[in-house]
Amino acid sequence: MTPILQAVAPELLPFASQNIADAVESLNARSLDAATDIVAGLPLARVIDMFDRPELQRAGNLIARMPDARAAALLEGMADDRAADVLLELDEADRTRLSGRMRSGTLEALRQLMRYPPHTAGSLMTTEFVSVPADWTVAQTLAHIRDVERSRETVYAIYLLDPATHALVRTVSLRRLVAGEPDAPALSQAQRTEPVWVSASTDQEEVARLIRRHDLLAIPVLDEARHVLGVVTVDDVLDALIAEGTEDAHKFGGMQAIAQPYINTGFWAMIKKRAGWLCALFLGEMLTASAMQHFDDELAKAVVLTLFIPLIMSSGGNSGSQATSLLIRSLALGEVRLRDWWKVALRELPTGMLLGAMLGAIAIIRISIWQYGGIYDYGPHWVLLALTVAAALIGIVSFGSLTGSMLPFALQRLGFDPASASAPFVATLVDVTGLVIYFSIAAMILGGTLL
Repeated sequence: MTPILQAVAPELLPFASQNIADAVESLNARSLDAATDIVAGLPLARVIDMFDRPELQRAGNLIARMPDARAAALLEGMADDRAADVLLELDEADRTRLSGRMRSGTLEALRQLMRYPPHTAGSLMTTEFVSVPADWTVAQTLAHIRDVERSRETVYAIYLLDPATHALVRTVSLRRLVAGEPDAPALSQAQRTEPVWVSASTDQEEVARLIRRHDLLAIPVLDEARHVLGVVTVDDVLDALIAEGTEDAHKFGGMQAIAQPYINTGFWAMIKKRAGWLCALFLGEMLTASAMQHFDDELAKAVVLTLFIPLIMSSGGNSGSQATSLLIRSLALGEVRLRDWWKVALRELPTGMLLGAMLGAIAIIRISIWQYGGIYDYGPHWVLLALTVAAALIGIVSFGSLTGSMLPFALQRLGFDPASASAPFVATLVDVTGLVIYFSIAAMILGGTLL
């Protein structure tokens, strides 16, 4: 047993000997009190490794319960970007208390990172990167990497700076340096093309797109003078995108995003997250009842029309939800831009009409089979009824597709997250208008017969 493990209480050995990912998962499964006791009994270096993982839940709560000296040492030992995230989880009083215990250099770096808006390159970047003057040799650069590698989040990309202005000149990979001659200039091993970079305000999804497109392990964040403010590593942007994808999935389901895993979210917290949207959607669905009341005379004359209301409403809502989900994702990936809204409209309108026609044909076949098979008698005007349902499906599915595709554009244009166009919201919107379309078409086709 290593000296580090010998110094750990027997009940804490699993947390000290497991790989970090498993130890973090085990810690997440414990209560807050139990987790506090565990991190208090582990060596600081081990706790730093665990807190450096974004998968660790309740990091802010755990740090707030630690003695000030240990909490400050923990924050200083963590990667700057992760420490900034944890500090943001603390309330103002705890943040101020711990800030007084930290070194001024570390504190200033963390405060700088905390100033950047969420979901931007600045909020994701770390200031712990390797940079050297562009006139250094390969041997000098490798020696510097050996000296600083323990304090850097990544050493696989080295940034060569102008010796006078400190502006970024080129990027060189560790692999190229290892393969180079010791006396050769590091610049001779660097990529020949202009480095790919982003500004601090670049959206994290654009950062991810560039990393994927250029097959990078990290991308530098530059200011207007091309000074390197930090780097965004591929693992950090991946963690951020997973978290954002989870948030968008919650929104698209018609609820506020939850920060904790489902099983760890309190009962009243879950009610709070779900009740607001649910009440808003319920109020919206009340318009459906108002629409039906408006057509109560038609319903009284042709009760058979009510048999197809669920079919009509669900088809329109489903087509709208399909279009919305497609466009939200396309906007997120940059496949379409705001200026492309008219192209999308011209594409979705005929698509919706064809899809509606397909569903209408199925509806006609179904009504015919039921009528001829004696399963249900739709009356002497069943053919007109079938045509009414088919025409209504074409109109409603077309409207649903067009509305569902345009709503994300409208939300983004107004400065909202397109993911707020949840499937229940689109379905509610199409339900109300779908009834109006259905009964308007019924009045035209069945006027003088059933109506």
